Amino acid sequence: MSGSKLRSDALTIFQAGLQAANPVEAVERHLRMEGDTLFVNGIPYPLGAVRQLRVVGMGKASAVMAKPLNELLGNRISGGIINVKHGHRFPLSKIKVVEAGHPVPDEAGLRGTKEMIRLLADTEAEDLVFCLISGGGSALSPAPVDGLSLGDKREVTRRLLECGATIHEINSIRKHLSRIKGGRLARLARPSTLISLILSDVIGDDLDTIASGPTVPDRSTYYDCLRILTRYNLGEVIPQPALRHLEAGARGEIPETPKAHDPAFRRTQNVVVGSNALAVQAAQEKAAALGYNSLVLSSFVEGETREVARVHAAIAKEVLRTGNPVPPPACIISGGETTVTIQGTGKGGRNQEFALAAALEIENLDGVLILSGGTDGTDGPTDAAGAIVDGDTVDRGRSRGLDADLYLANNDSYNFFQPLEDLLMTGPTLTNVMDLRLVMVR
Repeated sequence: MSGSKLRSDALTIFQAGLQAANPVEAVERHLRMEGDTLFVNGIPYPLGAVRQLRVVGMGKASAVMAKPLNELLGNRISGGIINVKHGHRFPLSKIKVVEAGHPVPDEAGLRGTKEMIRLLADTEAEDLVFCLISGGGSALSPAPVDGLSLGDKREVTRRLLECGATIHEINSIRKHLSRIKGGRLARLARPSTLISLILSDVIGDDLDTIASGPTVPDRSTYYDCLRILTRYNLGEVIPQPALRHLEAGARGEIPETPKAHDPAFRRTQNVVVGSNALAVQAAQEKAAALGYNSLVLSSFVEGETREVARVHAAIAKEVLRTGNPVPPPACIISGGETTVTIQGTGKGGRNQEFALAAALEIENLDGVLILSGGTDGTDGPTDAAGAIVDGDTVDRGRSRGLDADLYLANNDSYNFFQPLEDLLMTGPTLTNVMDLRLVMVR
């Protein structure tokens, strides 16, 4: 088995994982029509009794998720608006699609979210509202609370991303600075019936974390937010209007986000239509079909990117040395989402950083290849999904005057891999179920 065959197989396995996360098929699996009744995950909704049917959404894949609704419900849809990341537009009739900024919110996202709020302002008990949610939905639906500017919200987001806070921690704070997150969109849609279809990009599929949980009860509190700020020493660096708002909430001067007992959720159905676990499972099945001894390490992997990369590289070395946990030819698969603590000024994303850190660990190892890619096709603020490395990667970089250690220290993985043509380029995949990582040993 040659190195080129190993690389080709890795790309085939990664593509199988992407296909399993196809948002159109994911939504279609949960919808069906019988006469005038729509069934959503088995629950019937007689459409003859519906006054108006509206669609809102946020996330990189949310416009594509609306395609089955468009085809199934057609002229029954009275209007809608969906916010997607720039480059993730999908044409829809009856539903306006707004391209907006991610991972940092922008004015386009703010305008689109305000339109959602206006669309839901006059809903009645006879109305039906669909909310389509996918990864990136939190940044793509900015609606700061009164007294907070979009600039304040952006700065809070930037500080949280740079300090290495987890997605759960980031979203806890986002929810308490927003007019729609943390279950508040369900309040806006009341008293209508609300159906939320969710493509999960969160470890464990925690509904109150995906896109900051706009349609589910929020378990976090203002007090939790203050603890997060203390943990990362952010209290003195985030905008003061945001800090004052969180402190006022912790003192009970501002109402909490809606909790499980809130009447806003009595007529709300939340359905997870796709997840990272499905992508990981499909990748494993494809690896086995290609003749590899395949093993799923975990779909719950999180933590500091470089440390996780070292662990994956260590597993590759174990396979080479002892044949454990599976003998060669081996394909070990993991999913989830790691975090990067930014220390430099370079360009990259968590998957490219993972690959570069792994390349340093497997330097000069023969017959080992590691791939790390984001299922949305865009890793951080780059046009790459991730990168592919092997035992020769560091040396090939060195021959071009590229010092892998220096590029890693500067968080500049993109500019290391680009001249080597080792970037994983898929283009926007119009889905997002976190990341897939492959450790291949021939």
